Amino acid sequence: MKYKHALFLNPYIENTATSVMGLFPPTGLEYVATSAEGFVDKITLLDLRYETDLRDTGKLIDFILKEIDIICVSVGWDRQYEEICKLLNLLPDNIPLVVGGYKATVEVDELFRAVPKIDIIIRGEGEETIKEVLKGVPYENILGISYRNGREIIHNANRPLPDVDVIGSPDRSLRRNKYFMRVNGIGVADLTFDSVLSARGCPFNCKFCTFNLNPLGQKRDYAARGVESVVTEIGQIRANTILFSDDNFFTDVKRSEEICDLIIARKIKKRFLAQARIDIAKHPRLLEKMVKAGFKMLFIGIESPHDRILAELNKGFDSAEIRKCFAVLNRYPIYCHGYFIYGNIGEVESEMLYIAKFAKEIGVDSITFQKLRIEKFSPLRKIAENTPGYHVTSRGELYSDTYSHAALKKIGRQIKFSFYTPLQIVKILRKFAVVRFFTIKEIFVFMMAGPSLLWSVLAREVKKKRLGDSLKRIFVKNA
Repeated sequence: MKYKHALFLNPYIENTATSVMGLFPPTGLEYVATSAEGFVDKITLLDLRYETDLRDTGKLIDFILKEIDIICVSVGWDRQYEEICKLLNLLPDNIPLVVGGYKATVEVDELFRAVPKIDIIIRGEGEETIKEVLKGVPYENILGISYRNGREIIHNANRPLPDVDVIGSPDRSLRRNKYFMRVNGIGVADLTFDSVLSARGCPFNCKFCTFNLNPLGQKRDYAARGVESVVTEIGQIRANTILFSDDNFFTDVKRSEEICDLIIARKIKKRFLAQARIDIAKHPRLLEKMVKAGFKMLFIGIESPHDRILAELNKGFDSAEIRKCFAVLNRYPIYCHGYFIYGNIGEVESEMLYIAKFAKEIGVDSITFQKLRIEKFSPLRKIAENTPGYHVTSRGELYSDTYSHAALKKIGRQIKFSFYTPLQIVKILRKFAVVRFFTIKEIFVFMMAGPSLLWSVLAREVKKKRLGDSLKRIFVKNA
């Protein structure tokens, strides 16, 4: 074989004590590493979120020099981008450096400039491409890569998207650690996490979303794995909490029901989380089977309480439909987390601040709200660029002459504390108990460890000199 020992590196170093990002393994990187099996003598998978010793750059480089003859790194997101580029530039010159991931694909030329040591960037899905790289196929003959040729950067033709059933499950034996909940250094070792990809692609066309495109702008049609293979994989996973990482696990309702039926028939006892659209409320039989199968939490894209903005984003529903669907969803013991977007084109401050009130009105349990981002292939980009007073940064951040980054950040804090009051925190903890997402022991550890949201809410109440009134409302309401 051309290479003896390949390193697959997840370079992010979020603090696993407090970051939700530390709960789940780097599954995308694991898929590519698994594809490399048989094409290299040995594979090492390092997740720097957990490899505390190897976060020391000197120790990491020593390890690489002693063991490794090719390095493969996943750069998927904007966060820590500068730090990751700095780390990559410190890696040994004589060892080939291959980089992939969403961020790397979208910003190929920028990443080559930022990290002169990169030899190859794998664009898009890398499972098939990495095999040819490791076999030593001449660069000019490998589809889906960009590479250096002297001072010139060569971009080969795109690789066709592979059939979803060709891609096997990730080899979880490559992991060097378990993924379990940690809050401020206190671990709940019996609450373990993993993820399963049961389908790729999405049939919907929300304008703000580019996840139904690969990073090259190629539309990936919805393609699902067989029900049997999905449930067999679930049955082999040791973790007791599993996230379905599909864009929308419930795209094919009949298939979702079949997966629930098979989980129930095989008596698999796990906690499941999945992303969904509000349309799931229209399928009560599926919801009943989900509860029985162990689905505990849904992440639902709501995006906005305003019909004008929902239409602009091409969501396919209006605020009345949202209210109607949540009236149904709230009848089931399933925790619902809603996603919202603020800072939309033409949106004024009062409309942004209404997000918190609307979220409480529909009864969603918790929310995440993000400023509108406009990615490279987003259909919103042309609209934003042609709207007077609006600007898109190189990172896709939208701001306007009226609402600067600082102004939007301030509005975001107002939304946060308007929704997350002490009473809402109590409701969240109660809902966790109702749906049995956490055991009593886990809820106790969660509270005692002091998650930043809980304590930031209480600190704000103290600062505003209204903690006593807030506690009175809680106890009076719950008496």
